Amino acid sequence: MSADDPRVIVRDRVTAVRPFDAREAADQADILGWIDSGAPLFRTAKPATPPRHLAVYAALVDEAERSIMLVDHRKAQLWLLPGGHVDDGEDPRWSVEREACEELGIGPKFHEKFGGQPCFLSVTQTRGAGSHTDVTLWFVLKGDSTAEIRPDLGEFSEARWFRLDDRTDWLDSRFDPHMDRFMRKLTSALETGAPR
Repeated sequence: MSADDPRVIVRDRVTAVRPFDAREAADQADILGWIDSGAPLFRTAKPATPPRHLAVYAALVDEAERSIMLVDHRKAQLWLLPGGHVDDGEDPRWSVEREACEELGIGPKFHEKFGGQPCFLSVTQTRGAGSHTDVTLWFVLKGDSTAEIRPDLGEFSEARWFRLDDRTDWLDSRFDPHMDRFMRKLTSALETGAPR
């Protein structure tokens, strides 16, 4: 396999993440095994073909205001980070840029502390009709809570900034099930300056 092979690129993105806890380490090992198995990585038909496929999240962070953008996703009925599925053969970095542009109407920039690599990894069984497994790479982007954002109201009922320092219960069932762990990893990285 060559360095520009999509499977090699995805594997490199996954191995760039230093796990935060035992759950993320287990997810990373599971993802690497899935990649190395030769199984299809990219969704080829909505909503669930193949039943396990690659997705990305865009964590838009305004570090000066200590806030993060979340969207109230209509189908998932959860507060999530904007994002979506990685297209066949696409580098997940391009996917997260494309999704941020499509869903928020912004020209995203990767947060320099994370070097354009994912900050976090998760494996999640989605809910509802067309349930499938999302293997998600969570990227951190630079945000500006005063800039205009044009959320896709076909996908989201609302988009808003949440303060990192507020006592938000990220374990609440209204949020992505991995949000609490991601927020702890993110705030630790922002406070210590450690990249991942």
